[in-house]
Amino acid sequence: MGLRNFLDKLKKKVEPGSKFHFLYATFEALDTFLYVPNKVTTRGAHIRDAVDLKRVMTAVIIALIPPLLFGIWNIGYQHFHALGMHTSLWQNFGYGLIKFLPIMIVSYLAGGIVEVIFAQINHEEVSEGYLVTGLLIPMVIPVETPLWMVALAAIFATLFGKEVFGGTGYNIFNPALLARAFLFFAYPRWMSGDRVWIADLPDGVSGATPLAQLSQATSVEQLHAVHTHFSVADMFFGFIPGSIGETSTLAIIIGALILIYTGVGSWKVIVSAFLGGAFMGWLLNIFATPTNPYMAVPFWEHWLLGGFAFGMVYMATDPVSSAHTELGKWIYGFLAGLMAILIRVLNPAYPEGVMLAILLMNMFAPLIDYLVVNGHIKKRLKRAELLNGRNL
Repeated sequence: MGLRNFLDKLKKKVEPGSKFHFLYATFEALDTFLYVPNKVTTRGAHIRDAVDLKRVMTAVIIALIPPLLFGIWNIGYQHFHALGMHTSLWQNFGYGLIKFLPIMIVSYLAGGIVEVIFAQINHEEVSEGYLVTGLLIPMVIPVETPLWMVALAAIFATLFGKEVFGGTGYNIFNPALLARAFLFFAYPRWMSGDRVWIADLPDGVSGATPLAQLSQATSVEQLHAVHTHFSVADMFFGFIPGSIGETSTLAIIIGALILIYTGVGSWKVIVSAFLGGAFMGWLLNIFATPTNPYMAVPFWEHWLLGGFAFGMVYMATDPVSSAHTELGKWIYGFLAGLMAILIRVLNPAYPEGVMLAILLMNMFAPLIDYLVVNGHIKKRLKRAELLNGRNL
C-alpha cells in the first residue's frame, strides 16, 4: 500500500498540465510495470482479458530464465576450462554474472532511452516490448562483444526495427534478430571466429564452436573428429562455446514448454520449425558429396548446433512478426527450419543460417497469412455454391 500511495502522489506531478508533464510516459511505464493498469473501457464493443502486453512479456522473460542462467554459468565455465582450472558452480556463475550484467544493462539503457524518447515525442505510453528485446539481444551475441557495439545494436533494433514501423505490434522483423544481423554485417570480426565466444580467452587456446568446426571440415573423418572435443551430450546440455543464451538445448526446451503452457509461444511454429530443419538435414544427408562433407551431419544434430533451437523457440514464435493463421504457423515454421539448415550447409558465408532464415520468413509471414485466408475464402465460396445448387 505504501508504494501504491507513493505512486499515486507522484502521478499528480506528471499528469497533463502539471509541471513535470513531459515525464508522464516514463512514469506510466514504471507504474503499469508494477501494477495492473486501472483503465476501463467506456464505449464500443470490446473484449475483457486479464492478459495484457506486460503480462505476455513477463511470461517470455520467465521462459528465458533457464537458458539465461545456464548461459551465465557457461561464460564462467568456458573461461576457466580454457585456463585448465576446475572451479565450483558458484565461481563459474559469479564470473559469468560479472561479464553478463554490463552487456544487459547497456542493452536495456540504450534501447530503453530510444523507447522513452519516442513515447514522449508521440505523447504515447512507453511500450513494454523492449522488456524482452533488451534481454534477447545480450543472449544472442558473443560474450566478448564490446559494450559500445551492444549499445549501437540496441539503438538500431529499436529505431529501425520497431519505431519506423509505428512501434510494438507493427514491426515486420524481430527486433533482437535485427540487432544481431546489424552486428554481423557491420562488425563481422566480432560476431564470428574463434576468439569471441569465450571471455578473456588465453593466447594459444582455440575457442571455436562445434558449428564452426563442422562447417570447416573438409572430410567425413574431420566431422567425426569434432566429437572428440564435443560430445552429443555436451552439445545437448550446453557445455560448449557459443552465444550467451544459445548453447543449452535442454534449457531452451524448458523455456519452450513454459511458452507453450502459457500460450505465449505457438507450439505449431516450434514443432514445424524442427520438422523443417530435420527434413532439409535428411535431404542433405541423402545427397551428401565428398566436396561438401558438412551435408553428412546427421539431421538431428543440427537441432543442437548454433542458435537453431534458441531461434526457433524464442525468435520464430514472436507473435508480431510470425504468421497468425493456424495453417500459416505450420507453413511459416516449417520453411524457417528448412531455410536455416539450407543456408547453414550450402552457403559457407553464413555458417549459422538461423538468423537469415527467420528474418526472411518474417518478411513472408504476411503473404503466407494472405494466401491461407484467401484459400479458406475460396473453399467456403465453393461450399456455398454447392449448397445453393442443391437447394435449387
